[in-house]
Amino acid sequence: MKALGSFINKRTLVRRTIIDQQSVFYVFQLVIKEEYGAQGAENITPVFFRDKKIFIKATGSTWASEIWLRRGAIVRKVNEKLGGEEIVDLAMSQ
Repeated sequence: MKALGSFINKRTLVRRTIIDQQSVFYVFQLVIKEEYGAQGAENITPVFFRDKKIFIKATGSTWASEIWLRRGAIVRKVNEKLGGEEIVDLAMSQ
């Protein structure tokens, strides 16, 4: 008979948690506020979250351009705060 410890060491448990939209929005807004301050937080808002993408709305073309140019860094920071590869891209919404 095998010891229980031999089974535990050989198998790695993959625990996949589902992150809800509100949590993603909260962390996204924290990152935006850190990067762009209160002004950015007022002008850049998340609309919905689907297929590991955050769809955002910006009040003007300058904010939209800024987000589009820095989307890689923003996605990286959001993923760091969430603790995993939960976001793959940002998309602009109308």
